[in-house]
Amino acid sequence: MSEAPLIGSQEHRDLRKQESGRVAIVGALVNIILSAVKVIVGIIGNSQALIVDGIHSLSDLMTDILVLVASHQASHGPDENHPYGHGRFETAATLALGAFLVLVAGGIMWDSIERLFQAAHTQAPKAMALYAALFSILANEALYWYTILVARRINSELLRANAWHHRSDAVSSIVVLIGVGGAMLGHGWLDLAAALIVGAMVAKIGWDLGWGAMRELVDESLEEDKVEKIRHIITRIPGVSSLHMLRTRRQGHEAMADVHVQVNPRISVSEGHMIAIAVEEQIKAEIEEISDVTVHIDPEDDETMPTCKGLPLRGEAEKILQEAWKTLDCLGRQENILLHYLGGKIDLEVFYPLDCYISRKAAESLQNAMQQSLRNYPDFGEVHLYFGGVSHPEGAPPQQ
Repeated sequence: MSEAPLIGSQEHRDLRKQESGRVAIVGALVNIILSAVKVIVGIIGNSQALIVDGIHSLSDLMTDILVLVASHQASHGPDENHPYGHGRFETAATLALGAFLVLVAGGIMWDSIERLFQAAHTQAPKAMALYAALFSILANEALYWYTILVARRINSELLRANAWHHRSDAVSSIVVLIGVGGAMLGHGWLDLAAALIVGAMVAKIGWDLGWGAMRELVDESLEEDKVEKIRHIITRIPGVSSLHMLRTRRQGHEAMADVHVQVNPRISVSEGHMIAIAVEEQIKAEIEEISDVTVHIDPEDDETMPTCKGLPLRGEAEKILQEAWKTLDCLGRQENILLHYLGGKIDLEVFYPLDCYISRKAAESLQNAMQQSLRNYPDFGEVHLYFGGVSHPEGAPPQQ
């Protein structure tokens, strides 16, 4: 059995495009048949409700085309104009479909009220109208289950919305069935009562879908339990001291996250990079819908510690150090200077070759002199010296 393609991969996007396109084509064909059957039978069978329902089915072709176009757009990966992909096309289409459902609900209720006032002036429908309404119910319910199963398999909110649209069509045909049956038995008020109830149900579905898409378009966070799960995932990764500024958002069927992760300030850049990779990979592995994670490595909590903004970068810092230390011994013989931007200052680690080491006292004297030389430069903090890989004055030089 082959594994399902990873969410966010081009293979997954292609699968969604293929499945969504197939659903849209099947829905379009069924709606063409339903609209033709209901309009023709409605005219012959004296059922205004069935004619209106046929027009309703014809309007569903618009939504099928919407699904087809939106799924095609959403299948494309990131490009120059859409660096985060095209998932929002699907979200926008879901919003439009939700709004359409609300309008359909209003139309059902309005049409029912109008037909109630005209019931005394219309002929009773024929039995064929009942059969056509029943056929519409079964066809739309079949479309609902076909579409919702595909939506669950490829995790598409747009297809879920379209599935509920098919369910609303089935329910509206139940309204027609009740209305036609009531009219044939002389109880026209049944049509209005059923239409108002179903119209409210359809409006609720449309509102939920549209509101969910709107929340996504304004970058609402993932559910709180998923955000907490992400926090737990990050904090158990070795090397992570803490985290802050965790942000998440949805984009179509995918989700994104970015987070600031605090690590030991003295580790190497490459180790910090590896911790960031581990955070990204673990989140993607455990939170299925997340396809993109941005990890910012912090040497300290930049929300509580003094800012390092405005401190000189290496080029300018080295010029300042040359000026401050120009009278000191071993100037220019350092093998490396590490700059640690911590607590709003630059701490220094200066590495000298072993032959610069004379004695512990001389090392301590040099360190103190370097520290004192920076007293007029508030951007700099502590100075630490290292000779031949050994820290001084705390350590002792290696034995020759």
